[in-house]
Amino acid sequence: MKNVILAAVSAAALCALVPAAAQAQTTGGGSMFGPTTFYGTVGYADTDLDHVNLGSIQGRLGARFGQYFGVEGELAGGVKSDTVTVGGTDVKVKLNDQEAIYGVGFLPLSPNFDLLARVGYGHSNGSGSVAGVTADAKGDSWNYGVGGQYSFDGKNGIRADYTREQFQNHGGDANVWAVSYVRKF
Repeated sequence: MKNVILAAVSAAALCALVPAAAQAQTTGGGSMFGPTTFYGTVGYADTDLDHVNLGSIQGRLGARFGQYFGVEGELAGGVKSDTVTVGGTDVKVKLNDQEAIYGVGFLPLSPNFDLLARVGYGHSNGSGSVAGVTADAKGDSWNYGVGGQYSFDGKNGIRADYTREQFQNHGGDANVWAVSYVRKF
């Protein structure tokens, strides 16, 4: 039930962008469904999962349909592990890899700056190690987040965003902060 409510709230947040997009369309602000453009990002993501702090290198490929809507795929590979104490024993925790797909809503505030909101579904693979014994952990999540991106010259820019991952089957929640280089094709 919590996931259904979350999906509804996230969809409502994206739909809130539609009136602004329609207004911009009618006032000469640009084409709502103009030409499709493509972009890629590469950056660092910091993940806080139930007091475990993990880091990853993250890449995204996306398509933007006009000014306001798009889709993007995301892949990440873990580069920073953390150690937590469970019952007096130290456990080394690592994110192995992660993938997700998102619907994205963009709100251009200037020719060089966009706000964005995204909603999607992801899958994460991690592991925990104790005294040479490793156990794998996998989880599927509903993800939603917000951010902003600034373009320096129309092709190159930076992006900062926050994503909340809510894992299914009582798998916990993660907060992901990411900073990325953006390249538009």
